[in-house]
Amino acid sequence: MTRATKLLTALPPPQRRRLMELAREVSFPEDARIFEAEGTADRFWVVRSGAVSLVQQVTSVQRVTVATLGAGDLLGWSWLFPPYRWDFGAEAFSPVRAYEFEAQPVLKLCEEDPALGMTLVRIVAEILAHRLEMTRNRLMEHYGTRRRGVS
Repeated sequence: MTRATKLLTALPPPQRRRLMELAREVSFPEDARIFEAEGTADRFWVVRSGAVSLVQQVTSVQRVTVATLGAGDLLGWSWLFPPYRWDFGAEAFSPVRAYEFEAQPVLKLCEEDPALGMTLVRIVAEILAHRLEMTRNRLMEHYGTRRRGVS
């Protein structure tokens, strides 16, 4: 399995400082819906404390938690890729404190500093690879168990 990459610790210190100039501190109460699948992805967060569940609607009535994110984890990558819509939903599993970044200023910073932009895209790609593997494993566990129970 791939290892979990933490966005802020993976960035070299000078690039991290530039990115953090765009951050604002936010909080979400337990059970708050942070975003819904298919909503407009115009920002992202780095979790400081608490836990966030990434959920996938698998049927009209069933949602599956595909990952739980904690301190240091990136929440949201869809802001980086057209059509800029969330692929999953996100809910605060516990009270959450996070750094919030609006997409447009971050994208502008990446255009102004191509080295930072390339590093950021590479780190997000590593995070995506890890999350894809986690999601696949979670769905296989969920449906594999279900299938065996029905047989």
